[in-house]
Amino acid sequence: MAKFSISMTDRMAQTVQRRVEQGDYNNVSEYFRDLVRRDEEKQAAEDRLRDMLDKAEASGFSDMSFDDIWNDAEERYLKRQAAKHG
Repeated sequence: MAKFSISMTDRMAQTVQRRVEQGDYNNVSEYFRDLVRRDEEKQAAEDRLRDMLDKAEASGFSDMSFDDIWNDAEERYLKRQAAKHG
């Protein structure tokens, strides 16, 4: 397992220690592992969003109104739900 040594302000250190003392984390290492996991999840979500935006941009524009697009999506959703619970 890798080890790191980090420097932080006193205020930040107090925040970390308070979270451990409150029982939110068992120890300081657990706190930082949670931060890294959350950052990984955030990065993955941003990557998925970026990919969806790229695909949307590449697909071009639609002549459909927002309401038409919404209704079409809702209809497809309801059909999938009906088939799923069928």
